[in-house]
Amino acid sequence: MNKKIGIVIIILLFVQKFSFAQSKEQLPEVKVIARTQEDRILLRWTLNTPIAWRKGNRYGYTLERYTISRDRKTLPTPEKLIIGQKFMPVSMMEWEGIAESSDNGAIMAQALWGESFVVEGGAGLASIINRAEEQQQRFAFGLYAADQDFEIAKKAGLGYIDTNVKPNEKYLYKVISNIPEFELKTKEGGVYIGIIDYEPLPEPVDFVGVFQNGNTLLSWDSKLLKNTYNSYIIERSENGSTFKRLGDIPYAAINKEKSENDRTLYIDSISNNKNYTYRIKGVSSFGEIGPASNVVSGEGKKVLKFVPHLKTKHITSESDVELTWTFPEEGNHDITGFTLKRSDTDRGAYKPVVSNIPPTARKVRYTKLRATNYFKITANGKNNNQRDSFSMLVQPIDSIPPEKPIGLEGKVDSTGVVQLQWKPNTEEDLMGYRVYRGNLQYEEYSQLTESPHENYTFIDTVKVKSLNTKVYYKIIAVDQRYNMSEPSETLELVKPDVIPPTSPVFKSYNIKDGVVTLEWANSSSEDVEAHYIYRKGKGDLDWSLIFQSPKFKNTTYNDIKVEQGKYYSYTILARDQSGLESTPAPPVSVIVPKTTLKSVVKGFYATINEIDKTIVLTWNYKGAEIAEFELYRAYNENSSSLYRVLPAGIKRFVDTGLTINSNYTYIIRAIFNDGTYSKYSTTKVKY
Repeated sequence: MNKKIGIVIIILLFVQKFSFAQSKEQLPEVKVIARTQEDRILLRWTLNTPIAWRKGNRYGYTLERYTISRDRKTLPTPEKLIIGQKFMPVSMMEWEGIAESSDNGAIMAQALWGESFVVEGGAGLASIINRAEEQQQRFAFGLYAADQDFEIAKKAGLGYIDTNVKPNEKYLYKVISNIPEFELKTKEGGVYIGIIDYEPLPEPVDFVGVFQNGNTLLSWDSKLLKNTYNSYIIERSENGSTFKRLGDIPYAAINKEKSENDRTLYIDSISNNKNYTYRIKGVSSFGEIGPASNVVSGEGKKVLKFVPHLKTKHITSESDVELTWTFPEEGNHDITGFTLKRSDTDRGAYKPVVSNIPPTARKVRYTKLRATNYFKITANGKNNNQRDSFSMLVQPIDSIPPEKPIGLEGKVDSTGVVQLQWKPNTEEDLMGYRVYRGNLQYEEYSQLTESPHENYTFIDTVKVKSLNTKVYYKIIAVDQRYNMSEPSETLELVKPDVIPPTSPVFKSYNIKDGVVTLEWANSSSEDVEAHYIYRKGKGDLDWSLIFQSPKFKNTTYNDIKVEQGKYYSYTILARDQSGLESTPAPPVSVIVPKTTLKSVVKGFYATINEIDKTIVLTWNYKGAEIAEFELYRAYNENSSSLYRVLPAGIKRFVDTGLTINSNYTYIIRAIFNDGTYSKYSTTKVKY
């Protein structure tokens, strides 16, 4: 089998965007797509490089199915089913019969089994390049044939229809290349789908037709449905009801892969002055034909041979102009006359302003000029066809600015959206307004509109969480000659208060005679209304308000309602005039000591042991409520410091860390379980 494939198919193929694009990764990968129908699931796959594809044809593919969910619930363990372990092309003998009945079958057979794959249409260097790229061409043509005919894809071992499916289940299909790893490593591919994912094929979108002289230019948006349709059937009707297919094969979208054009184009030859109707249907990669698009109808018209050209303009006053144009005299017999059209903008809708101009006329007068005028002169053909000149701009002199805008008002909501409105100006040549904003009343305002704003309402956004509590606006009216009015009166808007005040902080605290004195630094926010001090005892669930300081009046507070020996926490916060509260200050925790001291430790003596070179301390203090003893020591002129903390049951201590000829002073007191302590007992000794 050694068929050659024509250059026409090559041109079509290499501009076709294939369903399986070659990956830029070095490791070849199996690409899988799927389409669900009402009772079956259709699968397509291929390896994505030419070398891997040819080896895949030799070794085949394994198709596995995993049931992932049932009744919309994920199964704890997926249920595995091996559908087939050797999907590969049918034999060469079978391809001979397929090639006789199918063009796509012949293409696939040549790509798979042809002894050579040389494309017609080139010689010399082109022939050398074709032979060098034979492997790439086999791969591309094979995928093209599979894209166009799902039956051919199945015969090539690249497709499968799974009918053993249930509507309440979803499956993960995994396709694995059987190529041995030592020969070529490949990545498996997969797709997750179920009957529940079924959707009818969509209609082609944005189908339009432009009827011209002897042909129709059809176009539609193929990019939007590029993952659904790879080609289209184009049908034409000459009576509006009976449609016939154009061409024997579906028309592939002739868009290069990296093209930014979203539309597919098709040109059909027609006879002028005869009505034609067109529609298209999409064809999926699985051979499904979708519903028909909307229809477009029209007829071709003979185009006038000559086009008028506006030549001069002569403005005689602010409202009058005389226009002249050129048009060949030999074209006079093809037209019924001329029409002058006007628009406010170059690309706007041009409306007739002077009609029934004789075919021999070459000038016209217009007496209703506005500030800006765009004119076209139109030649009217005898067959109802027309040819327009290029546009010409006419602007009479205008140096008078619009009136100052009035009635500017607005509001700011809690999210920072500003809504402005004002009374519209009444000038006929008004182009729009420029909107300006300032954060300070007397600063230079910034312009918010890049071009004149045509409406008399405007929406802006500002940051409500900022140091500026107000925002200011002005507007200026602009006419079509860009004359600007005086600024409107300044509009001052107050932003909603959404920023809580800064937090006050405690500076210090003092406990004396059972009174807790707190000192703090007030919040730095200017709109603070009051400061609030809260207290919570140990074990309390909630904070209790104990003091309220209006504005910046106080910075200290004496809490006299405390009990000795108890634990308290304090915090403070600020509240502003909008009712917003600051973050509470970090709590300050205190223990109010018991001020009544118990009796001294009795029998506190120091004895020198000259043999052991130590000082032995003894004492006697009874009471089960004792938690521990604190022993302080001082020698010579040094001040005393805590020396030891001794358990409650200890009544004797031996001091060994001594210096000869030193005076030692020992002080001891008892610490009780409730946190109180006894008076100090002192003894002195010279060592």
